Amino acid sequence: MYQLLEVLGPEHEFSIVDETLRPLPIVDKIIRELKGRVVNNVTLRDFTFGKELQSHVAEMKANSPFRSPRVFEETMHRAVSEISELLDRNFNASLLGSGMHPFLELDEAKIWSHRDRGIYEAMGCIFNLRQHGWLNIQSFQLNLPYSSERDCVKLYNTLSNILPYLPAISAASPVYESRIGEYVDNRLYFYKINQREVPSVTGDVIPEYVASFEEYRRVTIDKYSDELRRLNAHPCIIGKEWLNSRGAILRFDRKAVEIRVMDEQECVKSDVALSCFIRALLRGLLKEDVCLPHGLLVADFNSVIRDGLEAKVLYPGASKARDVCLRFYDVAVRNATEEEGKYLWLVKKRITEGNLSNLIVRDVVKKSQKTSLTEAIRSVYLTLVENLRDNESYS
Repeated sequence: MYQLLEVLGPEHEFSIVDETLRPLPIVDKIIRELKGRVVNNVTLRDFTFGKELQSHVAEMKANSPFRSPRVFEETMHRAVSEISELLDRNFNASLLGSGMHPFLELDEAKIWSHRDRGIYEAMGCIFNLRQHGWLNIQSFQLNLPYSSERDCVKLYNTLSNILPYLPAISAASPVYESRIGEYVDNRLYFYKINQREVPSVTGDVIPEYVASFEEYRRVTIDKYSDELRRLNAHPCIIGKEWLNSRGAILRFDRKAVEIRVMDEQECVKSDVALSCFIRALLRGLLKEDVCLPHGLLVADFNSVIRDGLEAKVLYPGASKARDVCLRFYDVAVRNATEEEGKYLWLVKKRITEGNLSNLIVRDVVKKSQKTSLTEAIRSVYLTLVENLRDNESYS
């Protein structure tokens, strides 16, 4: 058991691509290479490599959560390097970060067909899995521990006041289907609508306030489970806490709150910076009673995923999302540990100079003046492949 905010538990999602950025549905082959047979996850020395719904996307997560951001960065970059070397050597392939694959065609995407495929088949009977919100999303998820119900409820409710504005910093999904999308964070736009057959699974993405575990189960898990029963869903997806698709969910199995609104970034260092920012910010806000109206938070979230840092918001005393992020940054700086503080410069840079989506669009537009849009996108995203391999932030 860990104390509140004691550790950081990261989960990363990366595409497997060839030298032209074509998505390669070979996660099963990689697992067979590592394990000798196809399983869902392979536990290596410091990290676990596993499958996702999409056969071209792999999950990489730490075997144990991190107290130290520096150890987080070193461990997960070492994990990226180990898998990258295997991919280069055996498959002539690479890892790609960011929130969406820029070229993926939905009719060509493959769904995991091995162990646990029954869960995906059950979900496919209820939801249309052939859409970007299922087959073309890559998130950076962060697990934060709690030690008591009281701590967890306060952490969860405080996060509801932070989540709408995080995508202004973490958006990294401006391109899909070889074009620039309408949203700064297209991943979250598709995430919002991918389970509209049962709206209570996702809700408004921004979690509703709760006062207890019992209330959380009743208004969230029980609600979507009842809807699934009415649709004759298979029992394997009913009553499951992991099916909740809000921007933060309670993971009773690991005594943590899991944050889901962040796009995967271009490198581990950037993921660590976001993690340090969130933990330091929460350290400060948990001392206060932050409780803005849920409707305001939902409206701001919808504005932020469309317009990012330039989004007009209803947050008291702020006109744009950038204003809120700068306010949050000041709180984080005041409450950061010395080690966390060493990473916050990158967050400040993203707030002042633009999130990864902004930077990608800037360079794609610039390059497209001299070549085709497709080649401009390819050039920028090949640089992102290098950023992940070398653990260098994109600028």
